[in-house]
Amino acid sequence: MQQFLSKSSSRARFLITAFILLSGISGYIQARSLIKIDGSSTVFPITEAVSEDFQTAKKGATMVTAGISGTGGGFKKFCRGEIDIVNASRPILSSEMEQCRQNGVQYIEMPIAFDALTVAVNPRNNWIKSITIAELKKMWEPAAQEKILNWNQINPAWPDARIKLFGAGADSGTFDYFTEAVVGKAKSSRGDFTASEDDNVLVQGVASDLNALGFFGFAYYIENQKKLKAVAIDHGAGGVLPSMLTVQNGSYQPLSRPLFIYVNAKSANKPEIKEFVIFYMQHAQQLIEEVRYFPLKKEFYDFNIKHLQNKTLGTVFGGEAGMSMTIEELYKRERVQ
Repeated sequence: MQQFLSKSSSRARFLITAFILLSGISGYIQARSLIKIDGSSTVFPITEAVSEDFQTAKKGATMVTAGISGTGGGFKKFCRGEIDIVNASRPILSSEMEQCRQNGVQYIEMPIAFDALTVAVNPRNNWIKSITIAELKKMWEPAAQEKILNWNQINPAWPDARIKLFGAGADSGTFDYFTEAVVGKAKSSRGDFTASEDDNVLVQGVASDLNALGFFGFAYYIENQKKLKAVAIDHGAGGVLPSMLTVQNGSYQPLSRPLFIYVNAKSANKPEIKEFVIFYMQHAQQLIEEVRYFPLKKEFYDFNIKHLQNKTLGTVFGGEAGMSMTIEELYKRERVQ
């Protein structure tokens, strides 16, 4: 009996000690500021790099969490007020603007970089160096589903072999932008392809199949360029490969696109959110180059800081994708909420 009591007392002391320790950990977690981000997997590498440097600078006082549920998935959470910032590889759409309005969520739109949406094939593919927008449309339009299955159906010079297509999922801003640029209407696409909001899944799919073709953000291509081959895009003046030069001079069309973050205006009242966004804009140029996207001029990051401080609300796109626009043109347009 005495031995049993002794064991019970030891167990009780252990439970009490564990409770005290867990309470302390919980209190520590609650004491830390938390910034919640979700959205585009294309923008994720930029925000991840900024977040890591910011958390280091804050010495752990602020924790940043970032998910990759896709631009559409991110906006759903954002417009429900569940996250502070959404990463977006396209502008906010009319339906999302309405959802935000209904939930009383106001936002500050911030272009942060340019991306060259990249069409890639397996490096062992020796028959395709460039592709026209018309050929891409024939490959990806809804009418192609279960009908356009082989390479030679797109171009007779290409082999009689089954195409394996990989592309962004329906919740991805990359899917919206690609389908509008190529097919002519956002979300208008064949459905019989391997889809994912995670670009790494698409990269691995293309890298492992001779007959594969896929599309994703430039950073994912350049990070895996030994396993992939970029296809030049022919928009009527010959094939153009994605690069810093072709994005800056406007020749890589129509697959050059701006990338964004959207900041919840209510969240922006919190000191840690404001500090994070300012840190983001002050370090964006260097970090964006490091993760292989194309930064804006410093003046545009300064504009973003002004918009944060002045609470400049709404979007300059009016609920549409805004194809082939320069950043200079964006900052001259009126904002709507």
